[in-house]
Amino acid sequence: MTDINSLFDCFEEPALNEAATKLPNVKSEEETPATKTEDVKKEQSIEASPSNKRPHEEVQYADTSKKLRQEEEDDSDIISDINLNNLGARILIHTLDTHEGCTHEVAIPPNQEYAQLMPITSEPAKQYSFILDPFQKEAIMCIDNLQSVLVSAHTSAGKTVVAEYAIALSLKNKQRVIYTTPIKALSNQKYREFSEEFHDVGLITGDVTINPSASCLIMTTEILRNMLYRGSEIMREVGWVVFDEIHYMRDKERGVVWEETLILLPDNPCHVIYTEYRPTPLQHYIFPASGDGIHLVVDEKGQFKEDNFNTAMTVLSNAGGASSGG
Repeated sequence: MTDINSLFDCFEEPALNEAATKLPNVKSEEETPATKTEDVKKEQSIEASPSNKRPHEEVQYADTSKKLRQEEEDDSDIISDINLNNLGARILIHTLDTHEGCTHEVAIPPNQEYAQLMPITSEPAKQYSFILDPFQKEAIMCIDNLQSVLVSAHTSAGKTVVAEYAIALSLKNKQRVIYTTPIKALSNQKYREFSEEFHDVGLITGDVTINPSASCLIMTTEILRNMLYRGSEIMREVGWVVFDEIHYMRDKERGVVWEETLILLPDNPCHVIYTEYRPTPLQHYIFPASGDGIHLVVDEKGQFKEDNFNTAMTVLSNAGGASSGG
């Protein structure tokens, strides 16, 4: 059996003569076939024997704990430098006097000055055949003063009126306008509606692209975010960006799209106009299966109609008994 000490001979540098050192491919003349056979056996035994590996305690690993501690200290220093209370205090909130029926506030970001809203003296960008609600007048005045506005109103209250005015103003000033929606179906619907009124309208979604050089572009919010990341030349010509259904910002999965898009757009004062007025009454009905109509159970004032509810429940119970053969 081979001596175990001979297994480590491969780690010792062999003594090479001067000729072998200068010419690696030239073998030493003193090498004999017996020596060569012995070396091959040694090499084979070293490659096959797992006991020839370096002991674990002899391996020196890089000490990364110090680097991790340094990175944690740097992160803690950065977080400690951020004072959320001071950051919130830098945004000034002004409450403006408005018509009865709506609330009007304006948020002024840091290093921005508030410019008082002035009524326009020229012809408005768009005329309406009906009397505007107070919140619509306030929002349109913000647009005429070229200031951003966030409109919060109930469904069917007339928020689209404000968006249409922004589109009309952009076209009047020879600018482009982008109208974003959260879903493709709504983009297609707005494309059909706006095409009937403004004509120069385009559509850009993940499925279809129609007239991308139009002055008014309808698209999903993801498309706009990608355009901002790419630095699209179209954004140089855009005067207004309209976000429809912006409450999607609260969505856990897709809300970041709206956040990033707003961050990438220019900073300027933002007016917030809120109204609780509901032009379309909110009523609750029950339509019982196999019944002959609908039953009002909660009226527009929030009053519960117990008689109508009991009638609907009776219809449901009679329908259930008839179906079971009772």
